[in-house]
Amino acid sequence: MFKIGEYVVYGMNGVCRVEEIGPMNLSGIDSNKEYYTLLPLYTKGSRVFTPVDNRKVVMRPVISRQDACNLIDEMKSVERIEVADDKHRELAYKEALKSCDCRELVRIINTVVKRKKERLAQGKKMSACDERYLKQAQDSLYGEFAISLKMEKDEVEDYIEHRITLKEMASAS
Repeated sequence: MFKIGEYVVYGMNGVCRVEEIGPMNLSGIDSNKEYYTLLPLYTKGSRVFTPVDNRKVVMRPVISRQDACNLIDEMKSVERIEVADDKHRELAYKEALKSCDCRELVRIINTVVKRKKERLAQGKKMSACDERYLKQAQDSLYGEFAISLKMEKDEVEDYIEHRITLKEMASAS
């Protein structure tokens, strides 16, 4: 069970802070059942109420600082989503997002970046589908990394690029 003040990832809501734990005082709701009141960090003005024993939506602790750094160091080698047709690729993107798994988010990012380069080389623009899922994956991943790395969300992308560059320089020497 999570504690008040802890950060969790809750489904498509992304990173949330546990605000309260206890029964809900609403008619028609079992007063013996405990609920988390979650405050999504990157969606201002919203709250999420979910049973403590909820099994339908992924709810997990935020990735640790060490695991975030390890994943950043491995980002370039994380396999891409290899699906030839657009319809199945979009389904794979959706499943990867729903998993709330940081490595799956990196897979989306790596896939879309590679596809973008290929399309630009052919004189084509990035597809709207790829653009949409890239933004969702980056928002989710960078939001979680911001908490783990104790920095602002808008600083995460630069941090990742800097860390990857340093790693590449170190391995080149």
